[in-house]
Amino acid sequence: MLNALFLVGLQILYLVGATGLAIYGLQALILTLLKLREERLLRKSKARSVNTAVGRLYNESLDWPSVTVQLPVYNEVHVVSRLIDACAALEYPSDRLQIQVLDDSTDGTTAIAENRAEFWRSQGTDVQVLHRSDRRGFKAGALKEGLHQATGEFIAVFDADFAPLPDFLKHTLPTFLDSAGQNVGFVQTRWTHLNERYSALTKAQALALDGHFVVEQSARHSVGLPFGFNGSAGVWRRACIEDEAVGGWQDDTLCEDLDLSYRAQLAGWQGVYLDEVESPAELPPQLLAFKRQQFRWAKGSVATLRKLAPSVWRSGWSTVKRTAAYVHLGGYLIHPLLLLLLLVTPLLMLFGSQAYWPLAYLSLVSVGPPALYALAQRRLHPQDWTRRWARLPLLMLLGMGLSLSNSVAAWQALFGKGGAFLRTPKFNVEGSAGTWHGSGYALDLEPLVAVELTLAIYAGTGCYLAAIHGQWWNLPFLALYACGYALVAAVGLYESSMARSARLHLGRRSARPQPPKNLVKY
Repeated sequence: MLNALFLVGLQILYLVGATGLAIYGLQALILTLLKLREERLLRKSKARSVNTAVGRLYNESLDWPSVTVQLPVYNEVHVVSRLIDACAALEYPSDRLQIQVLDDSTDGTTAIAENRAEFWRSQGTDVQVLHRSDRRGFKAGALKEGLHQATGEFIAVFDADFAPLPDFLKHTLPTFLDSAGQNVGFVQTRWTHLNERYSALTKAQALALDGHFVVEQSARHSVGLPFGFNGSAGVWRRACIEDEAVGGWQDDTLCEDLDLSYRAQLAGWQGVYLDEVESPAELPPQLLAFKRQQFRWAKGSVATLRKLAPSVWRSGWSTVKRTAAYVHLGGYLIHPLLLLLLLVTPLLMLFGSQAYWPLAYLSLVSVGPPALYALAQRRLHPQDWTRRWARLPLLMLLGMGLSLSNSVAAWQALFGKGGAFLRTPKFNVEGSAGTWHGSGYALDLEPLVAVELTLAIYAGTGCYLAAIHGQWWNLPFLALYACGYALVAAVGLYESSMARSARLHLGRRSARPQPPKNLVKY
């Protein structure tokens, strides 16, 4: 009797996991179809995209408003100069441009920032360094405090890993200034990649981000579904942030950007996504750094879901819009679902159970994510999109391998576990050149690697069970888990070893992050 109840429980858990994954696969498929529909309509009408038209509204005679560019940084000696110099080079009337370096650093970053700010002030550009010794509220706290001293009617935000193009403001602000843009609260642009060619890891990350921006963000915006501000490379209307119904920057989630953008849309403000406006940024070249980034994004987005779910339910949004919001905010819940299926599947085989129809149901929509990434690459790189799309197997392995870490993040968010804002280290790696191993910012291995190795062995055992029980349809699924966890653990161990060796070679003194030597005043 107990065995029968246990087996029923396993089957229910399996069904929950398979159905949940099917929902997210269906979402990817729907967004892909919406993007294809949008492109077909544009071709049929021979009209330019709205994004392109908006981007070309630039007019020299326009009465440009005041803008504050906020740059939240924390311990960024390798990239803070690149960031400040790029923002100071923005093509915009200098008397209407203010740049705030919101610096929470505890190392040499502050001195570098002050050096560059002093230089640009001597060139007539208003660059201020606002240093906090207390990181209260982390990034959200820095943005909130900086707003008190901001002079701009519009607020542009760039994280430390970005290098905006000179015409960024002239391609984004017309969206607000157009007669139809008076209710626009924020504008988000498309991230591009400074170091996509650096390694297989950065190429896989580029594939994932391209899919998110080119298809997901674009499709949601095109049909009026809620979408999120990505935290960087965007512009806010200050009146929107300060609207009492919106509530300003808040630090009770680690995704203050997603949180604010949803509160703004719930309050009636409109978000606009500009796919044609590119904003270059550096991808994490270290797997452990990418893993930390994903952990923060997973925890922050699930915490935002937990916080805003009642507000979304009480909103005047349609059922479709509310459902789309829940699925979007809960996007990282796919990782606990993946972990659940891994844990349950070998046990089901051990008890001689076979679950055919959930697998068939899942397979119907599993084409969604591959189709989404293929469409994004075809749109961006029509000449060689198939070669770029061929990175998908590595991205799948990374997704499987990160499911444990991201599940821990989701668990902490759902049950209100706090935690510090763990930054993603940047190393000023561009193109295919540069190194990060000797930097003091390189991350050390975490104890979770032992669990990842255990799960790799567990998945491998599941492969053996699938073979001896003749359940061959489970083999590819379990092999992906085994290889994914083994890959993440092995690369983490290798990177940690390389970083330690580099530090020993460089010596204790040079292991600390040092200011770049090329601080030339130009």
